[in-house]
Amino acid sequence: MSSILVTGANRGLGLEFARQYAKDGWRVLACCRHPDKARELQQLAARHENISVHTLDVENHKQIDALAQELRDTPIDILLNNAGVYGGGEDENFGTLNYPAWEREFRINTMATAKMAEAFGGNVARGEKRLIAAVSSLMGSMGDNGSGGSYLYRSSKAALNAVMVSLAHDLKARRIGALVLHPGWVKTDMGGQHAEITAETSVRGMRKVMEDFTLKDSGRFIAYDGVELPW
Repeated sequence: MSSILVTGANRGLGLEFARQYAKDGWRVLACCRHPDKARELQQLAARHENISVHTLDVENHKQIDALAQELRDTPIDILLNNAGVYGGGEDENFGTLNYPAWEREFRINTMATAKMAEAFGGNVARGEKRLIAAVSSLMGSMGDNGSGGSYLYRSSKAALNAVMVSLAHDLKARRIGALVLHPGWVKTDMGGQHAEITAETSVRGMRKVMEDFTLKDSGRFIAYDGVELPW
């Protein structure tokens, strides 16, 4: 049975990833900060015996290490770094930047992915797909930035992209790939109801990109519709 570990699986894209992969018979290691409050995820797990729910706050490196120890003998085909935050509001604007919030956004959106790769790299090496993927954003593209603003989010996602390109180089000898995904503007709590596509459409597209992935694609930045994006 193929397996995927998904962070931030309690809502939005993470929950939809868990739903689709479980339906297709994958073993899903669904991680979130507060499983006891993740009603939809728990209901989903109750319907699918191939979903296991795990406590994981990616901001907490000790929790990452503890879960890696718990799952040390578990092969993982895809390590999907989906958890992320967007502060929004005045915290993101020049002149009113919230620096403590910026530090937290970096820990969650950027540093957590590097830590997850270090902690679970051995699991991925024992899988068949051997893929570490990260849900980034076109807002992390410097080439696409034509409006400014969103300092915290843009910079943390641009840094995430840089982390993933370095992973692509550093893990190539172990035949582990690194793939950066853009989900599109999605109707989730983060994207809002005026967004362009549903979580189901976004996830189905990103799954196709991951399904088609080969090691020669490692380090690429690809949207849910298969289009390669500028850094």
